[in-house]
Amino acid sequence: MKHPHILEEEIKNKVAQNYFDKFDCTKILGKIDFAVKMKRKSSNLLSLEDLTGFNAEYLLWAEAKQKSTDIVAMLTQLVLTIGKARTFEEIMPPPFLGCYDNEKIAFVPYSEIQHIFYQNDFNWKITPSDHETKEFKLVYAQIKKIIDNDIPWNTYLFDFVSDEKELKKFIRDNFVVNKGINPLAINKLQIDKNNFIIIYNKWLQSVKPSIAVNWDAAKKAGIIDGDFYLADLLSSENASIKDNLFVLLHSNFYEIDRKINETGLFTSSRADFSDNQKAHNQFWARYQRPPHEEYWDYIVNRRDLLMPQDVRERKGSFFTPQIWVELSQRYLADVLGKDWQDEYYVWDCAAGTGNLLAGLTNKYKIWASTLDKADVDAMHDRIDNGANLLHDHVFQFDFLNDEFLPKSKGGKLPDTLFDIIESEKRRKSLLIYINPPYVEVSSIAGGKKGVNQSKIHDKYARELGTAGRELFAQFFIRIYKEIPNSKLAAFSKMKHISGSAFEKFRNHFLSEYKKGFISIANVFDNVSGDFPIGFLIWDMNNEKKIEKIECDVFNANGKKTGMKNFYVYENANYINKWISKYNKKPSGEYLGFLAGTNGNGFQNNRTIYIINKREQMPNPRGIYITINNLIESSIYLTVRKVIPATWLNDRDQFLFPNKKWEADTEFHNDCLTYTIFNNNISSSSGVNHWIPFSETEVNARTTYASHTLITFLSGKITKNGYADLFDPDYLLDAKNKKPAKMNWKKGEKREFSPEATAVFDAGRELWKYYHGIAGQARNDRERLYNVNASLYDIREHFQERNDKGKMNNTSTDAQYTELIGNLRKELNALAQKIEPKVYEYGFLIN
Repeated sequence: MKHPHILEEEIKNKVAQNYFDKFDCTKILGKIDFAVKMKRKSSNLLSLEDLTGFNAEYLLWAEAKQKSTDIVAMLTQLVLTIGKARTFEEIMPPPFLGCYDNEKIAFVPYSEIQHIFYQNDFNWKITPSDHETKEFKLVYAQIKKIIDNDIPWNTYLFDFVSDEKELKKFIRDNFVVNKGINPLAINKLQIDKNNFIIIYNKWLQSVKPSIAVNWDAAKKAGIIDGDFYLADLLSSENASIKDNLFVLLHSNFYEIDRKINETGLFTSSRADFSDNQKAHNQFWARYQRPPHEEYWDYIVNRRDLLMPQDVRERKGSFFTPQIWVELSQRYLADVLGKDWQDEYYVWDCAAGTGNLLAGLTNKYKIWASTLDKADVDAMHDRIDNGANLLHDHVFQFDFLNDEFLPKSKGGKLPDTLFDIIESEKRRKSLLIYINPPYVEVSSIAGGKKGVNQSKIHDKYARELGTAGRELFAQFFIRIYKEIPNSKLAAFSKMKHISGSAFEKFRNHFLSEYKKGFISIANVFDNVSGDFPIGFLIWDMNNEKKIEKIECDVFNANGKKTGMKNFYVYENANYINKWISKYNKKPSGEYLGFLAGTNGNGFQNNRTIYIINKREQMPNPRGIYITINNLIESSIYLTVRKVIPATWLNDRDQFLFPNKKWEADTEFHNDCLTYTIFNNNISSSSGVNHWIPFSETEVNARTTYASHTLITFLSGKITKNGYADLFDPDYLLDAKNKKPAKMNWKKGEKREFSPEATAVFDAGRELWKYYHGIAGQARNDRERLYNVNASLYDIREHFQERNDKGKMNNTSTDAQYTELIGNLRKELNALAQKIEPKVYEYGFLIN
């Protein structure tokens, strides 16, 4: 079925007719392009929708495109569409998500994708079809990783022509046609790894309010509603079938907090129903319990998905993906030797449900502890089902609050582990192997309260300083101080290496770095953001101040792509100190305002831009741009912008340069060129002093209000009408009142490199097109013509604004699109030319 010239709706119809004719494809499901569901053969028979209270019969949700399109991009748009509408909260998700165009069709199991919908701090409000948003790129990377690593695409990707037979067989085998729902024969919905979270959300609304529990108090005690749901789900005839769950269902009540008290007696607490179990019975009458046994371990292992979001973040109840578990253990073998599992003791003191320990072989030398008793129960259940751990080596322990005391003396540590910690000799063979929580407290949105309210934070507040706002730093400082001379192998952010907030921490964490790797944060479960997560191995037996570390770099698919150095920037002079030398508040008019000079790292670059006036900012911080500091301002903005911010350079800092830049006039002019075509100057906010072309060059209809930049580029520095921009004080050294040392020669026209010249040429064509089109009487555009238009104004003219007042990303004018594309192409070429000098002149270090 290859139809290169038909419309998207026709493709949908043909796919429905040719491959899904036995199903109902007529349902319009929000903004999902294509939905396949079971047909109901008789109106007299009840459907699962009738029985469960929400639709449970969908087999496929898919994205459709008219032309050949990247599979990952199509799936990404589908996921963003579903996530934005939260479709899965109202409608039971299907076994498969999919996508197709005029050539091919692909399927991915919903269970492989569903964790994306539950990630932290993700903005689902963006437009799903906008491929340029950071959210689209983030989800794209996550789906690509799933496809590349987890899904056998020779099974799930089909060409409509060459794979037609295989496609029809796949649909026949996996899309079981509904024979009509007989409520006497099939009266309950099966629960599996695709839908157990969705049903949990329904359970929260229907059953949880009927359980007689003070949920706020329970949450503080570490008891979560998800454990009650697991007790219900993994039960038969209203009795839990797994004894190791934290909460057990016993017919008409729940048993919780089972333990041996101080007298040696077994005790527990009980939670009853406040409505004689009416809501509970009505809810579970819809679903088949327990699920098939093949799903039990998966559901228990993903208990983290049943936690409230704030609890998940504080406890660090997130999976370490298996690809990184295996890689970290290979690195441990490289550093500690191939027999390290027999020669070292291992303690994961932030174990969650223990997946970081998967693959370790010597269970007699492994200990696992976690804050949450229910996670301990989950690990014990996994041990009963074959996990290579010992019951007595898995225990509840709050690493940031509990004391190091053995159980024999009333503490929580197994005596065997305590003896190792206390032994100076054996402690050198103890490896703390962890993936601790990444949550931090912050004054900005997204920070979590309570992170710095632990006993360890209070105990080591002086050593931690502001690093105490990060939970992983609290783990590290306790390990260093209270388990000295041991080894530490940990996943973490890289802030403790380069972050200025970690200066005090680094003065006390004196350890020898051995080896490590980094990858982008969003490949880790429920972690979003474009920053590196590292796995670093430290020998705390050798005191060494951190100055620089070198890490291997791996992409999202686990392929090594290079090396990366991380530097400690203590006592360094930063770029903002350099640019501040050239800041002087003018007495009159000025060219513009360089905003955002309050951070020195790549993560601060998005706040750096040039506008007309300081008053345009609610909390202005920056420098005034005048003729006297135009070159330095241009260098600052260019250096900060020409190298794109990536997850890999997220922690790199811009520094005070060496003096080599001062004599490089070609560098000055390249940066000036880049800045002229990379600012937010708008004539609607004041006089536009940044027009680079004369009226004659671009066929302007009348004279500009300002010729400042044209005059500057020509070298004709005179007061002729520009006295406000050429205050004599600017041309004198402020201290000695002598003529200032200018970085251009008066009267000489600026000479530009071929790359800069190409930018001017491309820009000139764009300006000419604007003055030719907007300068003509073209309906309502006549009123929009502005002879003083800046590049920002020209973009606004052609791209226009949407209903929310935001400038559109594209234009319907094909000629403009070509011209702006040419300009961006030449700017990119210029940026690549400038980039090596950013390092040569010391603004950045490799």
